[in-house]
Amino acid sequence: MTEKTLYIDGGSLKIEDVVSVARYGRAAVLSPSARDKVKECREFVEKTIGEEKVIYGINTGFGKFANVKISPGDSDILQKNLILSHSSGTGEAFNKEEARAMMLLRANTLAGGFSGVRAEVIETLLFFLNHDIYPFIPSRGSVGASGDLAPLAHLALCLIGEGFVHYMGKRMKALEALSLAGRKPLELKAKEGISLINGTQAMSALGALAVFDSWNLLKTADIVSAMSLEALKGTDAAMDPLIHSARPHPGQVATSYNMRRILQESKIIESHKDCPMVQDPYSLRCIPQVHGAVKDSVNYVSGVLQIEINSATDNPLVFTGEKKIISGGNFHGSPVALSMDYLGISLTHLTNMAERRIDRLLSANLPELPLFLTKNGGINSGMMILQYTAAALASENKVLSHPASSDSIPTSAGQEDHVSMGQTAAIKAGAILKSAYTVFAIEAICAAQALEFLKPLTPGKGTLAAYKVIREAVAPLDNDRSFHPDIEKSFHLLKGKKFIEAVESEVGPLLLG
Repeated sequence: MTEKTLYIDGGSLKIEDVVSVARYGRAAVLSPSARDKVKECREFVEKTIGEEKVIYGINTGFGKFANVKISPGDSDILQKNLILSHSSGTGEAFNKEEARAMMLLRANTLAGGFSGVRAEVIETLLFFLNHDIYPFIPSRGSVGASGDLAPLAHLALCLIGEGFVHYMGKRMKALEALSLAGRKPLELKAKEGISLINGTQAMSALGALAVFDSWNLLKTADIVSAMSLEALKGTDAAMDPLIHSARPHPGQVATSYNMRRILQESKIIESHKDCPMVQDPYSLRCIPQVHGAVKDSVNYVSGVLQIEINSATDNPLVFTGEKKIISGGNFHGSPVALSMDYLGISLTHLTNMAERRIDRLLSANLPELPLFLTKNGGINSGMMILQYTAAALASENKVLSHPASSDSIPTSAGQEDHVSMGQTAAIKAGAILKSAYTVFAIEAICAAQALEFLKPLTPGKGTLAAYKVIREAVAPLDNDRSFHPDIEKSFHLLKGKKFIEAVESEVGPLLLG
């Protein structure tokens, strides 16, 4: 990731930028052009307030209290009370990179110049980011209707010196952290509280991180499945470009290309070109069709998230050119909710197929491969239970892939009578993604062990590179041992850069559709 400072303007943020700030600590600042837009928007809001027009969330209550008029003298108290009352989340806290992603996305949407906040609000968010202060944000409590109200309220709570944060390796009160960092708490003015908590930045932050890691998983899946195909003496005929040109879904074409590149120069495949086997099972033969469909799904979800992270999602929105402040529903999380469910379902498909290949690797489907890939079966159980673990994770993913967005439950005394459940969908997608990585980590261990029994035949250029990287972390199995450390090592290896980079250095860049 580049260390160059990121300039945010509300319209040009990329998913890769979110990861560079959230995960790798890249600095972010407000662009000069965005500062001008924000200033113009704030001036228009203040002018409108002076005209004593009734504007939702500025001089009215919220939700079912929208018809309650608030006096000018109470407008600042209104915004602070909104943050305090809505900080009602529960459950385990979001981790550091998730909280940082939320702060960046909240700053970016405010930088678009549609929210009517002062530049000071955005700069306080960026101060937290750039000084490595991240808020304690409970992960449960959002229904994704007026946005992610509870989690974003906990985020905003810290800006005003309330709540808790993590700073200098410790959890402490936000006010203490601000004092140590040499900054005063933010004092909210009219419109600023609601602008901080109306929006989809919690679910979108989780979504952006999940999409980025899914891109990595898709390449990893192609590599690991190619290892299994070779270990099971499958054919590369099903990867023929003629087949995929007859059904040219972008992901399918890309996957078949990747498989051909990874498997090139395989002595294992060459050794059984004239064998009597006519067809491989679907978990080998249909890798391009299944992995390709998942690639297309992830690319669709990526497009939705790319729009969402650069959108104005609070309420009301301020349009200075048209001299209008309009109350609407851009905070509703349906676009993200549906996409996160789609992502979870897609990754579940990927996991299901990987588990089936693991089972085939362990089930003595070839004379060369002993049952459970152990030389001394009976006294040794070998890799028997690795399939159990993969099966448990694949089954759990099936449960988690039930769409959260198919549910709705009214809130705010029926005022908010349809909700998206977007944050639930995003949390589930993240859990499915982690399990998918673990299943592929198990498949990589099993495929590498199976390749041991095919020596001296050598795998393809890409699979050989992958095998060597796996062997740096996980030793071949001679006698029974606990596999938990091996699974953990393989998991972290696949989630990092080294595994894919080793293969791409041999065969060139792998495609994502």
